[in-house]
Amino acid sequence: MQPERTEPGEGGGVAVSERREPPRWRRRISTTLALIRANPTGRLALKVVIGVLGAIVVSVGIVLIPLPGPGWLIVIAGLGIWAVEFHWAKRLLGFTRRHVQGWAAWVKGQSLGVRFVIGSVGIVFVGAVALLSIRYSLGIDVIAQVLRYLATN
Repeated sequence: MQPERTEPGEGGGVAVSERREPPRWRRRISTTLALIRANPTGRLALKVVIGVLGAIVVSVGIVLIPLPGPGWLIVIAGLGIWAVEFHWAKRLLGFTRRHVQGWAAWVKGQSLGVRFVIGSVGIVFVGAVALLSIRYSLGIDVIAQVLRYLATN
């Protein structure tokens, strides 16, 4: 967005111009959803479909949280699906987005050494979760297997 300058006698500040028009696909989806919501049966069916689809995606994400993979991203995607129809999910998604963006901005403002430490701790944490998940869900002790392999070769 390009700021729009005001005349010196009109307050002397910088006014933000109007928002850009959303992409065509987003307008089409909004129009389709509005048509569905115009009918009471369509509104109920949309709530049920969005509720069930969001629940499936969130459930899969929750199952994947302790396993290696993008569990939290899938949970947030399910929350985004719910946000199409449920106000509470939209508020929760906004809250999550603000906090993730705040965390990312804080990390970007840190020195390279601090970012390296944060990244290293994150990698160690994800690795520990992955190893524990494999050990307790599949019954395979990866560390013992690696140590046994190194001892025999």
